[in-house]
Amino acid sequence: MTRKTKDCFEINKILGGRYFWLLVVVAFLTIFFVCGTVYTIPTGHRGVVLRFGRYSRIVVPGLHFKIPFGVDKVWKVYTDQVETETFGFKKISMGIRTQRERDLQTRRESLMVTGDLNVIDAEWIVQYRKEDPRKYLFNVHDPVRAIRDISESVIRRIAGDRRFGYVLQNREQINRMAEHEIQTILDAYQTGIRVVDVRLQNVLPPNTVRDAFNEVNEAQQEKERLINQAQEAYNREIPKAKGEAQKTVNSARGYALERVNRARGDVARFSAILKEYRNAESVTKRRLYLQTIQTILSNVKGICIVDSGQKRTLPLLQSGIQDNRGGEAR
Repeated sequence: MTRKTKDCFEINKILGGRYFWLLVVVAFLTIFFVCGTVYTIPTGHRGVVLRFGRYSRIVVPGLHFKIPFGVDKVWKVYTDQVETETFGFKKISMGIRTQRERDLQTRRESLMVTGDLNVIDAEWIVQYRKEDPRKYLFNVHDPVRAIRDISESVIRRIAGDRRFGYVLQNREQINRMAEHEIQTILDAYQTGIRVVDVRLQNVLPPNTVRDAFNEVNEAQQEKERLINQAQEAYNREIPKAKGEAQKTVNSARGYALERVNRARGDVARFSAILKEYRNAESVTKRRLYLQTIQTILSNVKGICIVDSGQKRTLPLLQSGIQDNRGGEAR
């Protein structure tokens, strides 16, 4: 190998090493640029894009691009998830049966005074979604704290305006009222939060009077049971009695109508006979006589011969009765 060839080989070796590291640097910068430019928003989320720290736009789930090097920043907000805040208790485990615990703080927030100056121990939950990610991120410093404070204030006010018995027996109405009022306040603050449900879990008197309250509640339930039984008997017997009375009345009306129609028929028939009798007295009298004799003699089984020359009174004809000696009636 000549001196010139050897020098060329050394030069190519040096340039080749420099090109390799240059390619490595370019590839690293490319990967860094792509990673800083491309981002994805998961399903159920919304992305809030900030450019130089100022709100720019909201992006939907999918693949997107941004300006790298800190120009654009993306905050991902889970808008489809329903989150739950508990009051009066804490959930320590989830499963088929949720395990709870209560500490001094939860006991304090669960105790409240009703309108008739009774103390109740109430537990409730508030479920919500982050409907508007822009308002949720920038309009309220601590949205969760705001939900808790508003919910506790609303529930205490509703319970304080109503009697103890009303709170115990009308939970669904209180749930609807609380949900409406909480949502109204959150909208006024433009928090971007949508309340899904407000539900009272347990509403009980304090432990010191719980036994007495249970006795009163059992008596109330017994009263309701007896009232329901009486109402059931009333609903069963009264319609039955009314039906029987109506049946008797209808039967009487039918019988009366039948008798009236029969009497009217007899009157009409008698009037017709009277008319014929007046027109032909002897003929009508004979016809009636013959019809009567025919009706009577139709039941006679034997033959009766009457002597026309008999002078004494005609004996009573007992038709259809046999002689004691075994002969037929005469």
